[in-house]
Amino acid sequence: MRRIHAGVRVVDPALAAESLITGNNPLSAREQEVLRHALDGAVVSVIARRIHLTEGTVRNHLSAAIGKTGAATRAEAARIAQHNGWL
Repeated sequence: MRRIHAGVRVVDPALAAESLITGNNPLSAREQEVLRHALDGAVVSVIARRIHLTEGTVRNHLSAAIGKTGAATRAEAARIAQHNGWL
């Protein structure tokens, strides 16, 4: 408390370590939105209808998210993103 009162920035060591492990969120807001819908197993056509995008656009966002997470499937990408706190 004294350090904070003196104006020193204090960072919880556990929080800092977790931040270094997971890093910044590489996903765009749209990629996050699409992955949230993929979490429940929704198919591309359903996701597209839910968020008012074309199926091709949803596929593009899923593909980008898969690449950014290093996943093999959209379900795996969604789980990785959720595990890392990106969703």
